[in-house]
Amino acid sequence: MSGTGPSRTAVEITSQPECWRRAAQLLPTRASALPRRGERVAVVGCGTSWFMAQAYAALRETGGHGETDAFAASEFPTGRVYDRVLAITRSGTTTEVLELLGHLRGTTRTCAVTADPGTPVMGTADDVVVLDFADEESVVQTRFATTTLALLRAHLEAEGAMPPGVRTLAAAADDAGAAIAAPLPAAALAAEQFTFLGTGWTYALALEAALKMREAAGAWTEAYPAMEYRHGPISIAGPGRVTWIFGTAPRGLAGEVGRVGGSLVTDALADGDTLDPMADLVRAQRLAVAVAQARGCDPDRPANLTRSVVLDGSRA
Repeated sequence: MSGTGPSRTAVEITSQPECWRRAAQLLPTRASALPRRGERVAVVGCGTSWFMAQAYAALRETGGHGETDAFAASEFPTGRVYDRVLAITRSGTTTEVLELLGHLRGTTRTCAVTADPGTPVMGTADDVVVLDFADEESVVQTRFATTTLALLRAHLEAEGAMPPGVRTLAAAADDAGAAIAAPLPAAALAAEQFTFLGTGWTYALALEAALKMREAAGAWTEAYPAMEYRHGPISIAGPGRVTWIFGTAPRGLAGEVGRVGGSLVTDALADGDTLDPMADLVRAQRLAVAVAQARGCDPDRPANLTRSVVLDGSRA
């Protein structure tokens, strides 16, 4: 365990509302590096950054800002033509991201969002947005990932391209404060298995929540598009198992989970307020830390993981 006080991950989780607000304040000086309306854009990353890429791609395209695809950096289809490629890389050293940016140099405009201005990505991408205030000591990503998505949400909002029904970033930051203060669902704290669901951009948040549970706590977790859950995965549901939905639950889902003895967690708080899905991810991050600590795991230094994956025999 990491000392007697709160883990670094827990501290970084609680800083997210302020990080999101700082990202919005930074936007006017960085907007020119970000995708322009009408551009055909690919967004890439690895691990958590890939999931943030998926969330942004769904928001941007649904909001009418332009065709947007998301790829793991290692799976980028180099035969396709894009107006701009946006890379998300906390460390700025991830091998797959740097190799892709190098391959695209001189042919496709690239931008990287990173937390560290002293890394190779600064000289590999055409444009770089540095969110050093959201960098982390913990191996497990929390605030850098959501702050990057906050910046991109703020840009869509400024461009009038936020999909209908998605809250403003200011409201999401307020919701994140509520997510930090709210008690965690008792059923989730006691569960042996966790399935996260989402629709559209929130499916990527479900994938990220499941990854946090695996990384920090070594927990049995899965993630699916919400409507796909009943096409097989619901067979997992039962007593001591939780289904956590980001956004509105499909009609009838609560009854089906309840009938087999499972527990459904929604974005509703005890006072009746509901959370922005990105703020609800903060609550899932808190759950990952709580479960890790209950199992005797160190959420700051998960087994088999390092801050960055650097191939060819070196690690950073």
